[in-house]
Amino acid sequence: MRMQDWEMLSVLYETENITKTAKQLFLSQPTLTSRLKKLENYYGVQLIIRKQRGITFTPEGEQLAQHAQRMIHEQRKIEEQLHNMKEEVAGTIRVGVSNFFALNKMPKLLRLFKQNYPNVEFQVVTGWSSEMHRLILNHDVHIGFIKGDYLWNENKDLLYEEEICLASPWEFEWENLPDLPRIDYHTDEKMRSIVDQWWYSNYKQGPNINIQVNQVETCKEMVINGLGYAIIANLVVRPYRELIIKPLHLASGKAITRKTWMYYHEDTLQLNIVHAFVRFIQTLDVKAL
Repeated sequence: MRMQDWEMLSVLYETENITKTAKQLFLSQPTLTSRLKKLENYYGVQLIIRKQRGITFTPEGEQLAQHAQRMIHEQRKIEEQLHNMKEEVAGTIRVGVSNFFALNKMPKLLRLFKQNYPNVEFQVVTGWSSEMHRLILNHDVHIGFIKGDYLWNENKDLLYEEEICLASPWEFEWENLPDLPRIDYHTDEKMRSIVDQWWYSNYKQGPNINIQVNQVETCKEMVINGLGYAIIANLVVRPYRELIIKPLHLASGKAITRKTWMYYHEDTLQLNIVHAFVRFIQTLDVKAL
């Protein structure tokens, strides 16, 4: 089998959806279906069962898909070892990045790093911090840039700490918040928990959420245009001086903050490319970028 077949099976095993897999691999659905059929003919077994929505793997297909994931892992490992033997900083580094960091920090970091190491390529995966935590735990990425504190017993560096704040297009009194229009957005469970705990520690009634959006950047634009207030990380709204921005506090008076970390495994530092990238990040003031 070719490496492309391993990758196809691995992605399909994760998505359980032919359309999503074809899109992720930049293939047409007929091409992907044809390759699957060739694999089934080669091994003489049925690999998938089509459902009304998506697919499911047969026991034989599941066994082969798991083998494909192991093969991909081994291939990446040998490629990294060969690059490392050259004693140069070259090859591909895999990075998992939380959504806000990916939008606001990662492009600048990659540009600066490639100025020093032009032979390095990046594979960047973005999503919620909880998803990036799972990727780094499973060794699917070399480095994770993660917002919030997750269970981790290996190396991590604190990049910055920011306040959770209330951003409003108009002056307000804290006691009036339950009656004012709030813009809400989808976020990870840890951020949601922080906001909810603060709210219900201060108010008996729920917030007056009149707009719900998918992304924090959309939420910010709604606030800027005077449609309501939002509870949001300070770095998202700090550049907008027209907004009223006030930090949230615990009952003790301490400001509520959230940390952004760089997670990585100790053994990956043996790779020249990972070692160089980690040391590079450690020299920067990431928050100021």
